[in-house]
Amino acid sequence: MDQDATGQLAPAPGIERPARSLFGEILDWMLVPLFLLWPISVAITYVVAQSISVAPYDRGLANSVLALSQQIKDVNGRARLQLPVPAREMLRADETDSVFYLVLGSRGEYLSGDRELPLPSLERPLPGIIQYRDDVMRGFAVRVAYTWVALPNTPSAQPALVQVAETLEKRAQLASEIVKGVILPQFVILPLAVVLVWFGLSRGIAPLGRLQQRLRARRPGDLSPIDEREVPQEIAPLVGAMNELLLQLSANVEAQKRFVADAAHQLKTPLAGIRTQAELALRNASPEDMEASLRHLTAGAERATRVVNQLLALARAEDTGSPVDISARVDLQAIASEQAQNWVHEAMERQIDLGFEGPEEPVAAIGNALLLAELINNLIDNALRYTPRGGTVTVRVAEEPEGARLDVEDSGPGIPPGEQELVFDRFYRILGSNAEGSGLGLAIVREIAQRHGATISVSDNPQGGLPGMPGTRISVAFPPAA
Repeated sequence: MDQDATGQLAPAPGIERPARSLFGEILDWMLVPLFLLWPISVAITYVVAQSISVAPYDRGLANSVLALSQQIKDVNGRARLQLPVPAREMLRADETDSVFYLVLGSRGEYLSGDRELPLPSLERPLPGIIQYRDDVMRGFAVRVAYTWVALPNTPSAQPALVQVAETLEKRAQLASEIVKGVILPQFVILPLAVVLVWFGLSRGIAPLGRLQQRLRARRPGDLSPIDEREVPQEIAPLVGAMNELLLQLSANVEAQKRFVADAAHQLKTPLAGIRTQAELALRNASPEDMEASLRHLTAGAERATRVVNQLLALARAEDTGSPVDISARVDLQAIASEQAQNWVHEAMERQIDLGFEGPEEPVAAIGNALLLAELINNLIDNALRYTPRGGTVTVRVAEEPEGARLDVEDSGPGIPPGEQELVFDRFYRILGSNAEGSGLGLAIVREIAQRHGATISVSDNPQGGLPGMPGTRISVAFPPAA
């Protein structure tokens, strides 16, 4: 077994960890504290019962102490206890506990009662105030109530002491009855509480079961969002996250379908031409016809290859879930200069003047160098295709307060104002244009720009072009490189 990042043992490779039950885990967290608190409740009940059982019997002891105090008389400056025999018998009449008493005079002399009853600790006498203490009498624990009685004729003398004590049997019995009265019903209430908790928890997580049934009842291809109004508030964030995942999955599925449809649509024409030229070459044709068919085959294969490459580039640009890092700091000036140099040979073959303008210092932008190179390549390719021989194409990079800016200008026929937004749609071609292309280049540019948070604008070339040729400027403005 290995340890994970939290220091806990992780399962060995190949051993599947059993699925955890949400119902069982919640039930454990509810019942375990309940069973742990039950003994604490019993202990607290016992302490409270002891306190409750003491109060009434303490009052009885206090009444006995008061009754004895009233029988103490001051005779010639000395305390005398005038207690009839029936009163003494009634004082000790208790069927459960043993009762003891002791009366001492003002000089500590014995007046009546049980001599072995312990005296209170040395303390300042408080006449008229009944006090309580726990003590031991003949090996038994007793509760003692005592008071001091001041003699009216000899105020300077020591007060007389009156004590009454009894064993704790009745108190223990009352405390036991209280505890039984409280605890015994809990043996019925506790199992009932467990059943009610189980039933309530089952009802509480029932919406999860209904949500599961709704998901299983869906068709395999149904990627529509789940209605969050029909789920509890606690699992609404989970459903919201699932809806976001479904939207992303739906977008990916639609992108795949669109890619397949686009590929089939765009490859159909060049593949049909290749097949036709191959069939012509298979016939008994002259060497000149055979050579022409092969040239057409080569051109068709190049067109098909270009369409496939552009479709793959568009798929990469649209794949927002791909692990491509678009948060790196790159030098837009270096990327644009390198890509412009790669198109010099193509421009020379078309007799087009391809130029680059930019500062000597780097122009910072945030993005992915490969995707930005693809964006610049498609802008240059589009400009070269629509610029006639003898025209010019200029790639310009500038750093502005609002961020980096990339311009690609050409001296071609321009784009009518009504079509300047449409040229970024897939497969859109300007009517009357004889330039070769699939209509995917600017669509790729838009997708890459959107992924980088950049904005695109289309206008006529302010530098102008050939007569009757207003030219086109396509500008891409990047946000500041923080």
